Order: sequence, then structure tokens, then C-alpha cells
Amino acid sequence: MRLARFDVDLRGLENAPVHLSEGGRPVVFRVLDADPVVAVAGACVDWLGPWGLWLRASEDYSAGLIARDVKTLSHLLELDHVVVEADRDAHLHAEVVAALLSGERVTLHNAVATITDAYNRPAPPRTITVWSAQDEVLRHDSSVLQARASSGELTYFSD
Repeated sequence: MRLARFDVDLRGLENAPVHLSEGGRPVVFRVLDADPVVAVAGACVDWLGPWGLWLRASEDYSAGLIARDVKTLSHLLELDHVVVEADRDAHLHAEVVAALLSGERVTLHNAVATITDAYNRPAPPRTITVWSAQDEVLRHDSSVLQARASSGELTYFSD
């Protein structure tokens, strides 16, 4: 599998799909100078997908909030991948995000969240693969992708 991360600023985001149209998919946007969800929501009106988003979990932006935002954004554009990065325990944040995107009631306890009988509905209209990012390595279940090459704003991850 191959995944490309496109590092983009707010000004370049609007034309990003045109710029990437020949590069293949999946592409995950990492917005460098703005709230990624708000920026993509504002720019994606005419985008043909699917696309992905790179988000950073923190004390101020928990996995639960990420799941809420991803779910909302998934109803505005075709999202198929989300990468969750954090200073520590990115895989645990990603576990929470994935569980909350299922549309089912969730009870989960780990080092970053305690959730009892919660849900995040309506579920995204399509399945979203949630990756965790740690040191240029992406993980989802048993899949591991490593950063292999960079070209300008693009970084390619593959197994």
C-alpha cells in the first residue's frame, strides 16, 4: 500500500486537488497554518475524492473531538483515511477515533480516554481507515507504512 502526505498551507489548499490530480491516491492533507478540519471544510466544496486528513491529538484537541470533526467532515467530502499524530500514545488516540467512527455505542478505557456507552452518530457514510503516526511510521491494525521518499510538499509512505 502507498499513502501520500501533502503538506499544504491554507492558501494552497483550495487548488490542492488540481495539483494532485495526476499523483494518484490516497492523499492525506496536513494543513500547516490553520485548523485542518475547518480549512478543508471551507475548501472542499467541489473536490472529487476520496481524500484523507492528518490531525494532531493534544490535550486541547482530544481523540473524541477528532472523531466528531472527522465524522462531520466525512459528510462534506469523501474521506477514506485519517492519520492521528500525538506527542505520545498516537496509537491510543487513533484507537479512540476509530471506535467513535463506527457508529456503534463505544465503551473503551485506555491511557488517553475513558469512554462509557458513548456514540458519534450519524456514522460516516463510508469506512474511514484510521492510522496512527509516530516518527514517520504509520500504523493501522497490522499494516505498517514508512516514509520512503519526499518530493517538495509530498511525502510518500509505503509498506
